[in-house]
Amino acid sequence: MMEDQAYSNEQLARLLLERLEHISADSVLAHKASGVRGALIRCLETEDGALSELLEHGFSILEAAAKERSK
Repeated sequence: MMEDQAYSNEQLARLLLERLEHISADSVLAHKASGVRGALIRCLETEDGALSELLEHGFSILEAAAKERSK
């Protein structure tokens, strides 16, 4: 029997932090990824309410970076 694979926002944020760190410095998205990483770290430390918005933004950057890389 498979366990439920649902992640909390904090778990998603930590996963996203790791993935954003690996965006190539040559990518035009590297600067944005760095900014989102910093904001995510601050958000996790202070536990403010912007985490879900940052997660959305971070995942959209990852998606764009993947599309950029596949060109």
